[in-house]
Amino acid sequence: MHIAWIGKKSPFCGNVTYGREVTNALLDRGYEVSFLHFTQAEDEEHTWSGYKEVSLPCLYKSQVYTIPSLKASKVLTRSLKQLQPDLVHASLTLSPLDFLLPEICQELNLPLVATFHPPFDGKRRNLKSGTQLFTYQLYAPFLAHYDQVIVFSQLQRNFLVRLGVPPHKLAVIPNGVDVIKYSPGYSDFKSKLDAKRLFIYLGRIATEKNIEALLRAWKQSNLGEESKLVIVGNGPLLSSLMPFYGEEYGIIWWGFEADEQRRIELLRAADVFILPSLLEGLSLSLLEAMACGVACVATDAGADGEVLEDGAGVILNTHRVSSQLHTLLPVFRDHLEWTTLLGQKARQRVLERYTLSGNISRLEKLYAEVLNAGRVHVSGAPLH
Repeated sequence: MHIAWIGKKSPFCGNVTYGREVTNALLDRGYEVSFLHFTQAEDEEHTWSGYKEVSLPCLYKSQVYTIPSLKASKVLTRSLKQLQPDLVHASLTLSPLDFLLPEICQELNLPLVATFHPPFDGKRRNLKSGTQLFTYQLYAPFLAHYDQVIVFSQLQRNFLVRLGVPPHKLAVIPNGVDVIKYSPGYSDFKSKLDAKRLFIYLGRIATEKNIEALLRAWKQSNLGEESKLVIVGNGPLLSSLMPFYGEEYGIIWWGFEADEQRRIELLRAADVFILPSLLEGLSLSLLEAMACGVACVATDAGADGEVLEDGAGVILNTHRVSSQLHTLLPVFRDHLEWTTLLGQKARQRVLERYTLSGNISRLEKLYAEVLNAGRVHVSGAPLH
């Protein structure tokens, strides 16, 4: 089967990781994959082997959104005509072309599947969750015209159903992790960082990730010289936070780590992984930490609370994150047995529910169902 994958290669984000991991797994299972992605003239080359690649022209792109050039739609349509894939899979959100894809694929008689990534908090507890709700409201009428839309949790599915997406168009296939690559193992990073207890955050340094709540709690907890907090990632808040939370508090600003093996070694060295987000979809970083056997703490934003439920980790409410962490951090420092047990439970949860191989098998089944069903629109009318 030939899959035309429309996704991202840069800048680095969860959508990029998702596209790389899933398409590599599809290639390993014998699929032909063509990768269509937005590029600018000044972009560095991001080469992933095994693909036919198509560059879609754009004026601007960021971790959040892309502005395509005026001719991007024509390039996309022409490329799909030439490639003649069996199925198109778009990893959203990408650009305003997301809204045109159903019409383009209908004209070409191509089945269309989407994976819908935007983070959310279905409980609408903060300003950011209200802003993200607008994204869901904006996309819902267009998602209804895709043949199938993949979401990461039942909570996310119910959210979109309430916004009018037909239930039969929504498939729950959680993110998955390569549990052989991401696994417990030896790492010397703790000794290199001169830490007896090592805590880690891995992700964007952005408002919705609520990093400042973690930093305030860490600073107030005064855990001592032998405890270190490593912040791995970059983002718009980096320069404003670093001056106030430095090495004098045991905080190490690692920056963005492009090397996957080094990220794995950092996770293997950690005692505790912390994700204080106000908004999430289903965090791949959380699943990767769990797969490495790290005790995990995360808010119940998005599907992360669902991942950690029933004892697989510690779940925080998105309200008063600092005060909750202020209470928990000394407990994690002082109780090695508890963190070890939580790490074991986290690894077991991933093995049960969130393996990449299981994810791909469910995706293969979905592809087969979409192809067998043919192009049927709920309305029975052509798109306009």
